[in-house]
Amino acid sequence: MASPARKPDPKPAPSTARGQRTRAALIAAARTVFERDGYLDARLTDITQQAQTATGSFYTYFTNKEEVFAAVLEEAQEEMLHPHVREVVGDEDPIAVIEASNRAYLEAYARNAKLMRLLEQVATIDPDVRELRRRRGLLFAERNAASIRDLQQRGLADPDLDPVLAARALSSMVGRMANSVYVLGDEVEQDALVATLTRLWANALRLPLPDPPKRRRQPRSVR
Repeated sequence: MASPARKPDPKPAPSTARGQRTRAALIAAARTVFERDGYLDARLTDITQQAQTATGSFYTYFTNKEEVFAAVLEEAQEEMLHPHVREVVGDEDPIAVIEASNRAYLEAYARNAKLMRLLEQVATIDPDVRELRRRRGLLFAERNAASIRDLQQRGLADPDLDPVLAARALSSMVGRMANSVYVLGDEVEQDALVATLTRLWANALRLPLPDPPKRRRQPRSVR
């Protein structure tokens, strides 16, 4: 029985500034073509025409369509995985960090909604893209697991929770809601979505929630 063909290794990153610009142009062009035509109908000639490069130049940087699609997803993942919210809100208030992280993720998902829709579709037919999607989910979960461990060590989160399983479950909740709203088109007001997801995160980790603001009593009218 013949062994399965070995997948070619990804092309190394270009070392020159010109090469880096050309590769970036091909990735940007590929995203445009994929979102416009879909993954199956996207052609390499359309990508190179969009990038205004020779067809042969494509193979200097990528082996095939699958590889450039992975590069497109990697760029989007970097934007969604590293929102740098702690640089803005700090670490003192965990609820504020969770809220800011949820908001940043949802906003990034909305910006990349066409690509996220494409990822879901291609993952059902391409095992390599399915594995890419699985690894992407694990990266998000690992980041959130580290945050949960930190909260446990600080005595703020439920110490009996498995941080990895909790992170995977909570990350999946946020991801599926983002898909429902920004890909499937469910109508949910974003502030309400952020507030609800944040409360569910806090409740799951048993973090103390701040008291809701008291409603001011309206003075009775005098007749």
